Amino acid sequence: MSVFSHKHFANHENVHFHHDKKSGLKAIVAVHNTNLGPALGGCRMFPYATDEDALSDVLKLSRGMSYKSAMANLALGGGKSVIIGDPKTEKTPALLHAMGDFLESLGGQYIVAEDSGTSVPDLQEMATHSKYVAGIQSKMDINGNAISGDPSPATAYGVYTGIRAAVSFRYHSNLNGVRVAIQGLGNVGMYLAQHLYDAGAILTVCDLDEDKLNMARIRWNANVVRLNEIFSADVDVFAPCAMGGAINDDSLAVMKARIIAGAANNQLAEVRHDQTVTNKGILYAPDYVINAGGIIDVSYEGADYNARVSRQHVESISDTLTEIFERAKQTGLPTKLLANQIAEERMNAKKVTLTGEVERVAS
Repeated sequence: MSVFSHKHFANHENVHFHHDKKSGLKAIVAVHNTNLGPALGGCRMFPYATDEDALSDVLKLSRGMSYKSAMANLALGGGKSVIIGDPKTEKTPALLHAMGDFLESLGGQYIVAEDSGTSVPDLQEMATHSKYVAGIQSKMDINGNAISGDPSPATAYGVYTGIRAAVSFRYHSNLNGVRVAIQGLGNVGMYLAQHLYDAGAILTVCDLDEDKLNMARIRWNANVVRLNEIFSADVDVFAPCAMGGAINDDSLAVMKARIIAGAANNQLAEVRHDQTVTNKGILYAPDYVINAGGIIDVSYEGADYNARVSRQHVESISDTLTEIFERAKQTGLPTKLLANQIAEERMNAKKVTLTGEVERVAS
């Protein structure tokens, strides 16, 4: 398994492999770019079928984090980590402590946060062995309620504002009566559904968890469909909030939605699907732009955390997306390509205009 010739290797600065025999930990940390600051990104735990799958995932995700931080105007770089294993059956305190030791050995070039398969308590376990852990601070939200470091609410709110911006751009309307299909009711999907419902959207949902589906029926009067039916749902907006690769030849062949805007990372199965989406007249909100709310909120952590300032920064996602949509309309270029160009310009220029203090994140 070669790293440098891997199809998803994109001039990554470092890729670290670690195995702790005693705890069973098998992990990979990929640091893509640190031009703007130390790499920050979540730790995903997943039972990958092969080591190759794990490497592909961490390479793609870490690159996305570099672009996400740049587009969110943060003084942070991009990195990601994956733990190979089933989070339901193989996660132990010893494994998490070993992951903490691994993080500490990297000396701060990578700061870990929450992701699929890990939680705030998991990160707190890692933090007993490393100071390079973010997203574990208890804080107050804008309503004065105590909340954990879970980035899901901020991510969901950012996606909500992004969908609102996309609907305004495409349909010149608000969300009242707009039909939205949510693929996946994880933490972000559930928060997103509530925001959309409160704004008057009509929801169609799918998930593997029957309890969540029943909740969606009762709480939001949602239309529940099977997993393979969500792509062809008769809706205005398709919001992928599960694993990556949902936008592919098969899903696009049946998709009725004219907007794709959701929380999932790496939504396009292949680079060429950016152009395919454009050719089909679908407005696509680039994934790493619309789902940046979590990392924005985490970047403000510290003793002087201000929920209102963080919320205002998250709301700027809508302005960034509108700028991308306008450029796409003027140039005819795909939105993801345009976002990539803007992000690369920012990374190369090493300039930021809005930022949370890097010291806060590493503390």
